Amino acid sequence: MKRIWPLLVPGVILALVGLVWTLQGFNVLAGSAMSGSSLWATIGPIVLIVGLALIVVAIVVARRRKAG
Repeated sequence: MKRIWPLLVPGVILALVGLVWTLQGFNVLAGSAMSGSSLWATIGPIVLIVGLALIVVAIVVARRRKAG
């Protein structure tokens, strides 16, 4: 279980940051210099996908360790 934390924690943080950046880029979350910017509407989903990939890898590693 100790081995998944270095993947899981950054994965969750990146996923949340990517989600916020995506919503700001699409002007769903207004009130920022990033709101309505196509740059953040592009970077946000990329960061979100990287975060989700880290979470999936952490889950796979945990299941393999548990099974074997």
